[in-house]
Amino acid sequence: MTRNLSLRNRQAILVILDMLLIILSYILAFAIRFDFQFTTEPGGTDAWFVFLNAMILIICVKLAAFFVMGLYRSLWRYASMQEMLQIILAVILANTATITLMTLTGRTLPRSVMVLVIVLDMALIGGMRFTYRLLRSTMQGNRLNFKRLFKRHLFVRNLMIVGAGEAAAAIIRELQGLHYRQGRPVALVDDDPAKQGQRLMGVPVLGPLRSMNSLAEERGIDEIIVAIPSASRREMRHIVEQATATGKKVRIIPGIYELLDGQVSVKDIRDVAIEDLLGREPVCVDLAAMAAYLENKVVLVTGGGGSIGSELCRQIASFNPKQLVMMDIYENHLYDLHQELKRTHPTIDLVPVISSVRDRPQLNRLFSHHKPQVVFHAAAHKHVPLMELTPEEAVKNNVLGTRNMAEYAHRFGAERFVMISTDKAVNPTSIMGASKRLAEMLVQSLDEISQTRFVSVRFGNVLGSSGSVVPLFQRQIAAGGPVNVTHEEMTRFFMTIPEASQLVIQAGALARGGEVFVLDMGEPVKIMDLAKNLIRLSGFAPGIEIPIQITGLRPGEKLFEELLLDSSGLEGTAHQKIFVEHPPASDWSMLNLQVQALYDKLHHLDANDIKDEVCRLVGTYKPRYYGLPEWEEEESGQENSGSNLSEKIHDS
Repeated sequence: MTRNLSLRNRQAILVILDMLLIILSYILAFAIRFDFQFTTEPGGTDAWFVFLNAMILIICVKLAAFFVMGLYRSLWRYASMQEMLQIILAVILANTATITLMTLTGRTLPRSVMVLVIVLDMALIGGMRFTYRLLRSTMQGNRLNFKRLFKRHLFVRNLMIVGAGEAAAAIIRELQGLHYRQGRPVALVDDDPAKQGQRLMGVPVLGPLRSMNSLAEERGIDEIIVAIPSASRREMRHIVEQATATGKKVRIIPGIYELLDGQVSVKDIRDVAIEDLLGREPVCVDLAAMAAYLENKVVLVTGGGGSIGSELCRQIASFNPKQLVMMDIYENHLYDLHQELKRTHPTIDLVPVISSVRDRPQLNRLFSHHKPQVVFHAAAHKHVPLMELTPEEAVKNNVLGTRNMAEYAHRFGAERFVMISTDKAVNPTSIMGASKRLAEMLVQSLDEISQTRFVSVRFGNVLGSSGSVVPLFQRQIAAGGPVNVTHEEMTRFFMTIPEASQLVIQAGALARGGEVFVLDMGEPVKIMDLAKNLIRLSGFAPGIEIPIQITGLRPGEKLFEELLLDSSGLEGTAHQKIFVEHPPASDWSMLNLQVQALYDKLHHLDANDIKDEVCRLVGTYKPRYYGLPEWEEEESGQENSGSNLSEKIHDS
């Protein structure tokens, strides 16, 4: 009852306001037509008295027309273009009826006045309703939020949409339905010549993609939306680089592989991520089919609090292990992960263990008590420059820690042991890379005599992992620069944390023993290009607003990384992006004795002596020594820098 009364009250107020506006329209029309001189203009006074005599009739006819056209049934807090069209039609109908009735009764007004009345009715009656909507939508309590008013209604963002296909049409349609509250598309670009010069949902297709920069300035573009979900990652990388070069904010419609139903909506638009600039398709792994070996098993993950280790734990927990033992030397990250998994997987038996892979007595207790059946060894020191300063720590953690883990997995009968390695283990120039190569050799040699399946998984840099280049660049950008790049020509292979974790899990499923699994990571990415793109994605101009500084190669760094020791022995697997390398195996007994001898004299050696000792064990290691000129990159490394695994397999 109260609601109906309130509705009637609002309708009554609208009727009264319309009456006043109708009268105001005629007053203004007469004032404009006769320049406010009714008594001196011929016919002015007579016409005015005609209106006064017919005023009640005019008001009644017009209000009746407004009722017929439904102006008093609309919710004007949601007034839109459709309601504006309704007002125009209502005003035309009302004035047509008024003119007809006055003509039939012999009362006429000047034609110029009637034309002005029609225009003024539209402006006043429509303007009153849209002003109501404007004020209501910007009220907070009883206070008018002028900042929101100007931002939403007076300064609507101008959008450019890349692509003039179905996805773009869906976005434009939805933006129109939202009354452009999220931006107004003013330009489309598309490389299809047949679409250029046409209009899509009223928005012009103004040119090809290469015209984005000039059009962005010409049309006052605030934001660019890439709406080509069918584009490959390589194509998307090229498009995004062109779009970010304009200096405008760039967002994208996710690819079809990200959209479950293939339909797009404004809510799907997301900011560009650095993964979009990898230039290759994401590696998709059918984990449900491949991870059955984890179900109802005791699984141990070392380095469980790290970037890769924690993601491994998250994914492993989804496959219903009997028990998940998460081991790390750092308590804070492990505590956070344990709390997260307790919340997301409350039925899983989670065991956090604070321990080091160097602590043999603690490892013995852990293996004897939990008897893990699957071991993922992710614990390692990975920072190249730091390990160059303290090579003994690289040997202790990466070599001896891996040997400890592998020995206990063998002794207690684990089914599988998967070690995470790195592309820096291939022809290493750093002690970190050499230590990981030596760890690969230990794992592979132990596989020769063990019932446990020992394998290694080798991949490049992981985007977003702790200590990786992307978070470092982001911090430098946030601080206003400079962004430090060690060399203009430096390239690296990149993958995402989920990709890396899925590869590790799949390697465990494919393991037969002794393999080194390698991911085809596509073309390497120039670090300079990565830095420039990150600066653009942050809304700055590289080299202008955020300077880029060339700092020179750091100790142990290479210009180009490799993924293979020798492509001639490379084999494919059930997954088209995963390959297997079979490096020649060492004798476990001999290698173990050599590693133990290295450990026994480790404390008596300086940094360069340690590198010499490791070099004797890892024949492909080319160490760099302090106080001597750094080695130049070999021609062979440069030749391999731009080729991917598929090309190497073909060449072999």
